[in-house]
Amino acid sequence: MEKTRRATEQIIRILREADTGLRTEGICRRRNISSQSFYRWKSKYGGMDLKEV
Repeated sequence: MEKTRRATEQIIRILREADTGLRTEGICRRRNISSQSFYRWKSKYGGMDLKEV
């Protein structure tokens, strides 16, 4: 998997997809990220909103 950097706004949008009820595996596959990255972002940015960034 190619390494890319994502902006904080992109990360929060990806995390919001999981809040809508989509499965984590599907989100990771569609966005081309690992589940480890997803859960790391969730622990860091989980409660944030785009306005807080």
